[in-house]
Amino acid sequence: MKELLDRLVEGSSLLQAVPRGLVYTTGILLACSGVLLLVSLFAGEIVWMERRISGRMQARIGPNRVGPQGLLQFLADGVKLLAKEDVIPSSADRGVFVIAPYIVFAGVFAAFAAVPLGAGLVPADLPFGLFYVLAITSVEVVGVIMAGWASNSKWSILGTMREVAQVISYEMPLAISALTVAVLAGTLNLTDIVAQQSGWVWNWWVFRSPATFVGFFLFFTAALAALKRAPFDLPEAESELVAGFHTEYTGFRFAIFFLAEYAGMFLFALLTAILFCGGWHLGVPVDLTSGLARAAGFLVLFLKACAFLFVMIWVRWSLPRYRVDKVMYLCYKVLLPWSVVALVVAALQVLLTGGR
Repeated sequence: MKELLDRLVEGSSLLQAVPRGLVYTTGILLACSGVLLLVSLFAGEIVWMERRISGRMQARIGPNRVGPQGLLQFLADGVKLLAKEDVIPSSADRGVFVIAPYIVFAGVFAAFAAVPLGAGLVPADLPFGLFYVLAITSVEVVGVIMAGWASNSKWSILGTMREVAQVISYEMPLAISALTVAVLAGTLNLTDIVAQQSGWVWNWWVFRSPATFVGFFLFFTAALAALKRAPFDLPEAESELVAGFHTEYTGFRFAIFFLAEYAGMFLFALLTAILFCGGWHLGVPVDLTSGLARAAGFLVLFLKACAFLFVMIWVRWSLPRYRVDKVMYLCYKVLLPWSVVALVVAALQVLLTGGR
């Protein structure tokens, strides 16, 4: 981002008269606004995708009236939520209650700053990008605790406790399975991890080591649980807790929780493709230096993310909800030990073969 802004300033006599700090600040704000618009629009379309796919799985149609094939249904839903009354319980902690949804969404939105969307298409190409993404998404838990506690409702607090127990637990196998790739790649930079998967399809990390092959399934399963997707949707189990930690939220603030969930789905679908499945590489040797090739790479990454989103939706509408003790058993007795084994195997592979 800084290099791009420097080139723009050097090529424009008008910008050279503007203080460099103001140029950087304006560029960052514009980039953030663009990412926010892209993420929000695609999160809305994921809602349409889920409703259409679930409809087909249940022998019904799903939304198909607003826009072509119902593609603009999320806009109608957004307008409806904006028009609804903003209710804050009289016994709630008003300040914390109001700010909690924005904390949840900020944790997901900020992670996109370090996620590359193509060759050279990354807002902030951080050398520790993977660490940053996994760390910043943990902020969601803070917002959830704030929402459940500030609501002053027993249903919200029960949902919050389930959320905290589940998400914090599954962050461990999620991070450890991602580290299997980082150890073999020798870097936490997401762009470098993708660059090492260029060429043929067998160069993708999922196929280059038994550790990463197992880590791929562990990462995706842990991501489903961290996102509270069925069959791990215990924090929002409608039959038991009404709506979980956001029971008392209405209108726009409820929509922000909803938007954060689907933006998180998009984020982890992108991460799965970037870490294990070649990122924007098609699986055949292709030169990605031209502008057209970079656009094609963005499309390839987008389609891979859509494929993982389809699996997330497919799993949700196919499997029954787990019992809470089974969810924790799966984390601590299955995913966590196997992720540690995969990490040890990856470390031994680096020690013995140099990562090849």
